Amino acid sequence: MRATRFLAGIVALTTALALSACGSSDSDDTPAASGSATAAFPITVTHAFGATTIEKKPVRVATVNWANHEVPLALGIVPVGYAKANFGDEDGDGLLPWDAAKLKELGAQTPVLFDETDGIDFEGVANTKPDVILAAYSGLTQQDYDTLSKIAPVVAYPKAPWATSWRDSIKLESTALGLAAEGDALIATIEKQMKDEAARYPKLAGKSVMFLTHLDPADLSKISFYTTHDTRAQFFTDLGMKHPDSIAKASAATEEFSLTQSSEQVQNLSDVDIIVTYGDAEGTTLATLQKDPLLSKVPAIARGSFVSLPGSTPVATAANPTPLAVSFVLKDYVDLLGKAADKI
Repeated sequence: MRATRFLAGIVALTTALALSACGSSDSDDTPAASGSATAAFPITVTHAFGATTIEKKPVRVATVNWANHEVPLALGIVPVGYAKANFGDEDGDGLLPWDAAKLKELGAQTPVLFDETDGIDFEGVANTKPDVILAAYSGLTQQDYDTLSKIAPVVAYPKAPWATSWRDSIKLESTALGLAAEGDALIATIEKQMKDEAARYPKLAGKSVMFLTHLDPADLSKISFYTTHDTRAQFFTDLGMKHPDSIAKASAATEEFSLTQSSEQVQNLSDVDIIVTYGDAEGTTLATLQKDPLLSKVPAIARGSFVSLPGSTPVATAANPTPLAVSFVLKDYVDLLGKAADKI
């Protein structure tokens, strides 16, 4: 495992990083930062693994796991390194389109991209000599957190893995960067964009929506769905819709971000107005479900109030809302939801 191999040399490496950090502000690859010059450091951020104190304003920012780099980028800070995109990267350059657009806007080169195929690249992170490591939306284990903390202060998720809302990600990470006010302004901007776009589709207001996980057409004897704890489901309430009572009830009994149930329990889904899932653009996913003797009885499936997000496209990727992705695909995503609402 990467963590085991890496721990052997971490003490010596940490010492080297501490020495190099003293002069890091003068290095050629130091990212540009902007924002609140009045933020008072040290700053302490609490999270699921305890509390992290950041002694001085971070200059070299690294992030791990999904989308955490988007907060500093949105605030004008180019991270020294972040995870390579492993879903939704249509051109194979390791960048999602909204990341590439933001880097171009900032006039920045592509940072170091960590390969997380086999887990966090601890050595790669350490080599970027970060002042802080952001992971507010992540699946860090205690061991991951402990290993990263030997490199730099770590901002982990507040409660549970993969359950941090885009708002809380911005709040936690902007605070850690000394840019809390800028973070609040970013949240307000995104909220207004959501409200304005949803207003163009009045039929969406108050509709109940659920998000199925990836379906297996070869085995429809059970289905899985994201609970209300998952950011994909929370996106619907941001747009003025609601969780079905059936999904809310099931979610209240767990902290998991997804659940599985037998298709024989489809009667529980009669209160769902719209269903969203990962599928295809040709409609074969819906057609398959409409032929199934059990799932075809779900009203939303029967009438086609259904959104199938094709493959690893930008819209499918951004159904899990993140600070830069929302603005990039909001129009297209809400349009798909609006078309599903027209069939109710």
